[in-house]
This record gives sequence, structure tokens and C-alpha cells, in this order.
Amino acid sequence: MTRKQVQPINILMADDDEDDRLLTVDALKESRVLNNLFCVEDGVELLEFLRHEGKYEDTEKYPRPSLILLDLNMPRKDGREALQELKKDPQLRAIPVVILTTSKEEEDMLRGYDLGCASYITKPVNFEGLVELMRALGRYWIEFVELPHD
Repeated sequence: MTRKQVQPINILMADDDEDDRLLTVDALKESRVLNNLFCVEDGVELLEFLRHEGKYEDTEKYPRPSLILLDLNMPRKDGREALQELKKDPQLRAIPVVILTTSKEEEDMLRGYDLGCASYITKPVNFEGLVELMRALGRYWIEFVELPHD
């Protein structure tokens, strides 16, 4: 079996914790995953980015993501609400969403899958674990999964 040609993908991370965003950027660099990472701070910004509204209207600067990393607990519009809204939108629902959260609640996991997330992952407790997670996510989503184009 031959692997597909590896191309960078656009990843959109929605997380209100600046430290988590910075650690994820560092972990992706450390894991040598080919990608373009964009970050937003809550569900409102996530949907604005996806719909190219407000400061995100430049589609060259803010391209459609191939994958969304979504935290659940955010201000203004949390990840659950944002996931529900984007999966109802015919223009957005094909984008895979990986919930990446500190929540270990069974109810959050079940609801996430029910709303259409592709995966549910509890955030690792240390940087080494995050690097390993980003390496595994990168291999899976970049090297193996066939993602739709715009």
C-alpha cells in the first residue's frame, strides 16, 4: 500500500486558553507536522472565521480549514453550541471536528459525538503528551485521511 502525497492542511483551533494555543503551536512544530494553524478564542470567532465574516472576510488570509480542533469550555459561545451550529450548516458540516478538551465527562463525550464530532480527545497533562498527540493527529489527518477540498 502506498501512502498519499503528504500536503500541509489548514487547521483551525478554537480555544480560549492562550497557553493551550501556544503549547499546541509548539507541539505541532516539535512533532514536525506539516500544517497551517489558525486560532480563534471562542465559538463566536470560530463561526465568523468559517463564514468569512468581520475581520475574517479575507479568504486568502483565512482559508477554509481542513480540520477543526475544538475546546468545549469557552466564553460567549461554547464548543457544544458552536459544533451544533456548524454541523447544521450545509456549507460547513463536512469539515471534521476533533474535540480537544479538559473535560472527561461522559455526557460531554456522548453529546460531542451526537452533534457530529469526528473524535473526542482529552488534553494531555504535559507538553510531551501534547507533542505525541499532535504527531499522531498529524499522521492520521494528514497522511491517511482523505479530506474534501473547498
